[in-house]
Formats: sequence, C-alpha cells, structure tokens
Amino acid sequence: MKDISPIEWKNGVLKVLDQTLLPKEKKYIICKTYRDVEKVIKEMKLRGAPLIGIVAAFAIAMELKNSNFSNYTSLYNKVQHISDVLLKTRPTAVNLKWALNRIMTVMERNKERRINSLKELLISEANKIYRDDYESNKAIGFFGAELIRDNDRILTHCNAGALATSGYGTAIGVIRAAFERKKKITVFVDETRPYLQGARLTAWELSELGIPHYLITDNMAGYFMYKGMIDVVIVGADRITANGDVANKIGTYTLAVLAYTHKVPFYVAAPASTIDFSLKKGDDIPIEERDEKEVKMIAGKEITTKKTKALHPAFDITPAKYISAIITDHGIIRAPFDINLEKVFLNKENNINL
Repeated sequence: MKDISPIEWKNGVLKVLDQTLLPKEKKYIICKTYRDVEKVIKEMKLRGAPLIGIVAAFAIAMELKNSNFSNYTSLYNKVQHISDVLLKTRPTAVNLKWALNRIMTVMERNKERRINSLKELLISEANKIYRDDYESNKAIGFFGAELIRDNDRILTHCNAGALATSGYGTAIGVIRAAFERKKKITVFVDETRPYLQGARLTAWELSELGIPHYLITDNMAGYFMYKGMIDVVIVGADRITANGDVANKIGTYTLAVLAYTHKVPFYVAAPASTIDFSLKKGDDIPIEERDEKEVKMIAGKEITTKKTKALHPAFDITPAKYISAIITDHGIIRAPFDINLEKVFLNKENNINL
C-alpha cells in the first residue's frame, strides 16, 4: 500500500504539500527559510501535531545547511531564535515544542564539537525525528489494529493520517494496519468544520488507500451511534496531559461524550511526543483561538452576514474518564491513566498493554 508524503526534504530545501488545496489540487510549496516554514504553519498549509514538530526541526536544519557560523554562540543564538519564532505558531500541539527541545538538547550536549560537525549532527537529528515518527506511527498501527474487529464500523474525526505525520498516520495508522491485516472495516469520516480536514484530507487518504468509507457531517455522529452503526471511535491528539486528558481538534469532546453515552469504545492514538507530563490536567493546556473568518467562510466564500461575529477555538479538551484507551507507540494504555502513562513513559516499561 503506497504512502502519502506531506513533505520532502532534499538538498537543504523543504517542500511542503499545500493541504489547503486538497483534494482538488496537489501542489508543493518550496520553503527556503524558517520564515517560509513559519508562514505555512500559521496559514494551515500543513497541520497535524507530529508533522508540525518534524517541519520545525527541518526549518532549523535548513538554516544550518545554508548558513555559516563563526562560533558556537552565534549558532546557538540562531537556533534559539528560530525555536522562539516557531513555538508561537501553534500553541496547543506539544509535538512542536518537543521537537525543538530535542534539537536544542543535542546542540547543548555537543557544544565542544567543531561548528561544521555540530551542524551536521543537528541536521542528522532533524532527519532522525522524521524517521522516528514514521516508526512510531507503524508501532501505533501495530498495537491499535488488535482493537479492531472484523466488520467494525469506525468513526474518526479531523485528519490523523499520513498528512498529519511523516507519512503513515496515528488514528488512520491504526485503521490502515487493520485494513492491511485484511480486516473488513468501514470508516465514517466526520467532515470536521471549519477547515473540513475530514472531508478534504481523511476521505482523500482513505480513497487513495482503497479503504471503504462514508463522509458524514459533524452533527450526524450522534444519529449513527443511536442507530447502532458505529462500533469504535478513533481520534488523534495534539497534547495529552499527565492524567490522560486529551486536547484534539474541536468537536472531539462531543464525540467522546456521545461514545460514552452509547457505550462505544473511544480510542486516542498518539506517539510519546504528544504526552506532556509538565501539565497535570487538560485545563492547563493553552487552546489556540483562530481567526473568525475561518468559521464564517467555506472554500473562500462568506456564508453569513458581515455583522455576524464568530468564535473559533481550534481545539477542545476530552477528559480522561471518556477515553477507553490511549494507543501509543509503546503499547495500549488504559485507566488509571495518571498511573499507567507514568509507568510506561517515565519508568521506561516499553511495549506493554496496561
């Protein structure tokens, strides 16, 4: 089954697939500076928590590849500046901070190296972040596929597939892995207003992969659960706190409550880089507020009056009590999440199901 590549890193230049044009047009944006990367992140040309982190790492690699530095201090200051700029682009997804911190840590631990050697090491680390994410996605798919039964009807929200990652997917990675194991599945795709990532991106990915699916509007989910037509809900995550609360695309909380009411398993699929142990609970997560125009318009056309005001929180918080399990690259984790997340990720008990 072919992979879908949302980015291409080659010869010090980053090519980014413009996801705002999909599925009608497949066009890559050429990024030559970190400011170009800042722009494509802000404008949602690319999105997805893992992918944003990867692209931020490549933004630093790009600047290092194309610049000369006389000493460690000048290199450090440049990397720190780029990190500060990119951290402001999307405040909710923690993978961005995680990837930038990983680059900074490697730099600080190797300050005695010659400048050119240090540059190559940091560029190599950016490539490793990219490769590691793909392997993490495959592991998530491996563990998560065990939760999918033959003939399951799966509801997903937003896009947590190849286009949100290095090329395989988290929530969609689970679905892919189940499909690759020849399980007969059908996916219900929430359209995901206001950016329609489900309708434009997830449906396109599933079409490319040959996975049977239906597109539904966001407000149909409760109806299909009531009718007994949804067996499992799987979503991605932008940040998971120490107690298991999850920040994800706006509308996720609604699905979690509906699933809980109808006794439908609700799974969150995410790599270790999405877990933020510095925050105790979901209320501590900063929620990005985006421009109201994105709510008032569809496909570039205004759908309401100019006098009408709109609100646009891009994410919501799903409390841990509504989550059946968190599917990670280290295994399937169940409640109590505050204890079991720590066991796996802080005590390094890898590849276990709790």
